[in-house]
Amino acid sequence: MSFLKSLLLAIVATVFLTYVLGTSLVELLDVDIYIHDKLIEPIQAISVSALVIVLLVVAALAIILSVFGTIIFIILLGVGAAVMFMVGVFWPVLLVALVVWLMARDNKGDREAHS
Repeated sequence: MSFLKSLLLAIVATVFLTYVLGTSLVELLDVDIYIHDKLIEPIQAISVSALVIVLLVVAALAIILSVFGTIIFIILLGVGAAVMFMVGVFWPVLLVALVVWLMARDNKGDREAHS
C-alpha cells in the first residue's frame, strides 16, 4: 500500500473513531464546550477535537519521518564511506584485475577474424 493511501486511511480512521467515541463520551459525561460564552454543539465540538487529533497525528508523522529519515541517511553515509574506503585501499588490485580480465577475455570477433 502506498504511503499516501496509508496516511489517508489513518486520517479517516482517526476522524471516524474520534467522532464515534467522542459522541458517546460527550453524552456520557454531559460535557458542554463554550467558546467566548457561546455553547458549541456536540457535533462541532467533536469535529474540532477530530481536527486537533488529525493535526497531532500529522505532526507526529512528520517528526517520526524526519528522525527515521535522518537515521537512514546516516546509515547510507556510513555504507558509502566504507565502500569508498575499500575502493581507495584496493584500487591497485582492482586495476590489475581489470587489466587481466581485459587481456584474458574471449572475444568472438577476434576468433572469427583469425579463422
